[in-house]
Amino acid sequence: MQFDNYTIALLILRPDAPELDDEAAAALQDAHMAHLADLHEAGHLLAAGPLSDEKFRGLTILNVEPERARELKEQDPAVQIGRFSIKVMPWMVPAGAMTFSPTRFPRSVAEAND
Repeated sequence: MQFDNYTIALLILRPDAPELDDEAAAALQDAHMAHLADLHEAGHLLAAGPLSDEKFRGLTILNVEPERARELKEQDPAVQIGRFSIKVMPWMVPAGAMTFSPTRFPRSVAEAND
C-alpha cells in the first residue's frame, strides 16, 4: 500500500505567554494570519485553522518534512513573541485519501470577516 506523507503542527498556548492589550493582540493575530497565508502561497501549507481548546489553539497540515515544518512554524510572529509553542508530528494516510484544493487564506481578521 502506498501512503502520502504530511506534517501536522499544533500551536500550543504557552502558560507563560505574554499579556497583550487588545490592540497588540489584534496586530499579532493579523501577523499570524498573514504568516499562514504566506506559507500557503509558497505551497507549504495545505490547511490550517483554529481549535476550540484551552491548550491546543491551532492545527496546520503541511506538505514538508517535520524538520522543515518546524522551521516554517517557528517563523510565525505568535511563536516568536512567545504566545505559542509548536508540536510537530509526521502523518501518513493511504495515498489519495486526502485531497487539498487551492484556496486563498485570509491575511487578517478583517479580511476573514468580509
